[in-house]
Amino acid sequence: MVDWHARKSIFVSDLSGKEISEGKGAQVTTRFNDARKGSIILDITDEEGEELGRKGRRQARRGCWAKAAQSN
Repeated sequence: MVDWHARKSIFVSDLSGKEISEGKGAQVTTRFNDARKGSIILDITDEEGEELGRKGRRQARRGCWAKAAQSN
């Protein structure tokens, strides 16, 4: 008889080691101008993301506008 168990993934911040609760957190992607270096992805908490975000700049969302906004 095979005994099946559910699995739960637990995400941990790469910066602080704190557990990231489900539905929270962020990913930071660093892309280098030298493509040979590739890219680095960090999993971080919301608080760490806000702190890092203060040092950078916001980027507008991409994609289609909402249909209500297009009707103007």
